[in-house]
Amino acid sequence: MWLCFRFTLSFGDFEDLLAERGLDISYESIRYWILKFGADYAREINCRRPCPNSQWHLDEVFVSINGKRMYLWRAVDNEGEVLEVLVQSRRNKTAALKLMRKLLKKQGFAPDFVMTDKLRSYGTAFSELGMKAHHETREYKNNRAENSHQPVRRRERKMQRFKLPESAQRFLSTHAAIYNLFNTQRHLISRTTLRQFRNNAMLEWRSVAMAG
Repeated sequence: MWLCFRFTLSFGDFEDLLAERGLDISYESIRYWILKFGADYAREINCRRPCPNSQWHLDEVFVSINGKRMYLWRAVDNEGEVLEVLVQSRRNKTAALKLMRKLLKKQGFAPDFVMTDKLRSYGTAFSELGMKAHHETREYKNNRAENSHQPVRRRERKMQRFKLPESAQRFLSTHAAIYNLFNTQRHLISRTTLRQFRNNAMLEWRSVAMAG
C-alpha cells in the first residue's frame, strides 16, 4: 500500500503492478485498503516519529476541489518534515488560528522561529495565541514550505484533482506521514548513508504494517 502514497501512482497503475506479480486485485479493492488502513498506519507512524525541530515554515496554496476554491495550509520544520496539512475554505485569521492550534496541540511545544509569506493573518494569529517565536516574512526565504507542496501538486494532477475536502484531507494527512518516513533528502547525504536510511524506513514501514 505504501507505493500508492510514496509514488505518483493511480489505483489502476497499482492494479497493473500487482497483476504483473500474478495478483488479480481490482483497483476498487486497493482504494478500499487505502481508506480502511491508511489513517491507522499514518497515526502509528506519527507516534513513532522523533520530535521535530523548533523552526517552522508555514505556507498556503490554492486548490480547486469540486469547482470550489479551497486552500491547502501546510507546516514543515527546517528539515522538511511535514508537521501538519489542513484543507480550509478561507485564507484569513480564523484559518491561520485553526492551523496553529492543531500544530501546537499535535507537537506539544511552541516553535522558536516561524517563517511565513507576507499574509498578515499569521501575525495576528500568533499575537492572539501569545506566541513569542521570532517571525520572519522575507521573500524567497520560505522555499522549504513552498517546495513541500510539489509532491501534492503532482498527486493532485494524477488524481485529476481532489473531489471532496474531506477525502482530500484524509488522503493528504496519510500522504504526509508516509512522505516523512521515506524522505531521506538524498541530495544532502552520501550513497552509503542513503542506503542505510532507506533500509531503516522500510523496516519501520514493515513494523507499522504488522502492528496495524
